[in-house]
Amino acid sequence: MYARLFKPSFKKSFFLFGPRGTGKTTWIHQNLPESAVLNLLDDELYRRLLARPETLLDWIPKHQQKAPIVIDEVQKVPALLNEVHRLIEAKRFTFVLTGSSARKLRHGAANLLAGRAYRHELFPLTSVEMGREFDIKKALRVGMLPSINQEPNPKAYLDAYVSTYLKEEVQQEGLTRNIAAFARFLEVASFSQAQPLVVSNVSHDCSIERKVVEDYFQILEDLMIASRLPVFSKRAKRELYGKSKFYFFDAGVYQNIRPKGPLDSTEELQGSAFETLVYQELKALNSYLQWEYELFYWRTKSKHEVDLVLYGEKGLHAIEVKASSRIRKEDMESLKLFASDYPSSSLTMVYLGTKEYEESGIRVIPASDFFLRSVEFFG
Repeated sequence: MYARLFKPSFKKSFFLFGPRGTGKTTWIHQNLPESAVLNLLDDELYRRLLARPETLLDWIPKHQQKAPIVIDEVQKVPALLNEVHRLIEAKRFTFVLTGSSARKLRHGAANLLAGRAYRHELFPLTSVEMGREFDIKKALRVGMLPSINQEPNPKAYLDAYVSTYLKEEVQQEGLTRNIAAFARFLEVASFSQAQPLVVSNVSHDCSIERKVVEDYFQILEDLMIASRLPVFSKRAKRELYGKSKFYFFDAGVYQNIRPKGPLDSTEELQGSAFETLVYQELKALNSYLQWEYELFYWRTKSKHEVDLVLYGEKGLHAIEVKASSRIRKEDMESLKLFASDYPSSSLTMVYLGTKEYEESGIRVIPASDFFLRSVEFFG
């Protein structure tokens, strides 16, 4: 078991979202052993509460009503939130509401809990949580889902993971009628990993109407298995590229979805996976440790790009990620250009070499040290 960094207050109700396999159920068992847990994956419970959500209180044992009450996969019965709202107000109950999709809640009654429940997210493991077990080569290959390190066949696990999402989250929930088209879209979308997202290109490549492809990308974001990273444009001094970058949430899931052929270069695949790994690490730490950065990337019309930008009260950090064991002078040009626009920024180059050094105000750091010391650098 890994010691998760997510440590919320239990004094107020909260949603705990996260993709399947990120360990929400395990976290609940570890941190709320005295709580009543209502799992809506239980067919009988699901049917009863779907038919009569107002009977929620009947399913909560009296001796467990003072502890936080867990409703697992709450998005399956959005109408329950009306009763949750009532019990918070009338009985001062505290709820932990978990789910792997915010889609139905966003279109349903989730607004009734505005101000009465925080929203948190659980991510794949971070290197900080894995400690000595963290292996960057393995993480680039199979990702950071908690179960992956216990799997004798990680490839088979990831195959099943993606299939489960297609069958249980997308097809059974009726998010699309054409599951074959969605599966084809997933593969094409993977070529946009860690790249500015041009929806029209994806639409053309998978022969699906643009509007449908836009809906498909929204499904990925609602299921929290993908996200978009906007361009940093605060006090911009030059013309910037306007499109957000696209990421599947985990390097291993991306590697599994991405088709591979004899013409694919190892450098290209590893580069996208490496950038994804850095992004998912910083995104998780920013949430868990409440750094309160906004996350961006930076790209000019002339195609100078900085992979990640952290902006907040703790400072402005520009981070370039290179899947190479050597750094050339031209690799530093984008960071230097960013610094000319934002002189107060901290500049970091993360690479797969072994030597740490500083050049032209840029801290060049091996990936192993970066993951070991990221809290020190940005916290």
